[in-house]
This record gives sequence, C-alpha cells and structure tokens, in this order.
Amino acid sequence: MKQEGHIENIFQGFSNEEKTRNRLRLKVSIAAVKWLTFQGCAFRGRDGSRDSRNRSNFIEIIQLLAEFCPDIENIVLDNTPKFSRYTSSDIQKEILSIYASLVRKHICDEIGDSKFSIIVDETCDVAKREQMTLVLRFVDVNGELQERFFDVIHVKNAKALTLKEELCYVLS
Repeated sequence: MKQEGHIENIFQGFSNEEKTRNRLRLKVSIAAVKWLTFQGCAFRGRDGSRDSRNRSNFIEIIQLLAEFCPDIENIVLDNTPKFSRYTSSDIQKEILSIYASLVRKHICDEIGDSKFSIIVDETCDVAKREQMTLVLRFVDVNGELQERFFDVIHVKNAKALTLKEELCYVLS
C-alpha cells in the first residue's frame, strides 16, 4: 500500500524528535489512566471546556505532571497538534481496555490449571441496562483462597440461557 494517508507513510514522515514527543505524550496519558484506575477515580468531570476550572480528573492529572516537568509541559494539551493529543475519551477507554485485558490474563495465569468456581451476579445499572458481574474463586499456590473480580458484561436480559452464553463467551 503506497497511499499518502496510509499510517506507515505518515509515520515515515515524522522526525525522530516528533516520534519521541509522541511517545512521551502517550506515556503521560497512560500514566494518568493508570493512576486514576488504581485509585478508583472518575475520569471525566462535569465541564470539559478549556475555560473550566476543573475540566476532568484525567486532564487535571496531565496538567499536574506538566507543572513539575518542563519536558511534559512542552508537549501536552495546548502545546500539541490536535491530531495527537492522546486525551480523548476513546483513547482513555482504549488504554483502560488494554489494562483490563492484562489484568484478566494475569488472573488466568494465577489460576493456571487449578480448579476454580465462578460467582455470577446480575443487576441493572443506573441506565436500567442489565449487566452481569463475574468473580472467580480459586486456591492459589500457597493454599490460600482467592477471589478475583474478572469482568462486567452487559447482557440483553437476565435469563439463565443468556447469562450462560455470555459467560461461555467471556471464558473462552
């Protein structure tokens, strides 16, 4: 593919300095997502506009990092090209999804070939959508009982067959 807009051609046009800035910008976004996730904090605020005093926790963390590091300050938020800010909610969700799959892989590795039990609970969320939570219970290599939250799955209804199908899909 030799199209002008092909991603490979676009990246070849970047200088090493631009690539370094983009990597640092992405690392800052990843660090913000990681911190907010591990602290159990919300990502977004009520008002995300530029003149808001509290745009969102995600943006506020990036601003805080920028205050203490001039290298970061020079490459984030308003000091960056619009196409590569790495601050959109889609980017945040993608980074969060990658962390979630790494955590699920770690849980599967922790269980290994051992026997485990599945705890399933179904409820409605605030928007009245059915969802199923999945917790795995197992005995670790030290002989201690462990429970790990594994996933929240949106389901179309709470019938046993639907829950079973979704469970099989998630665990396959």
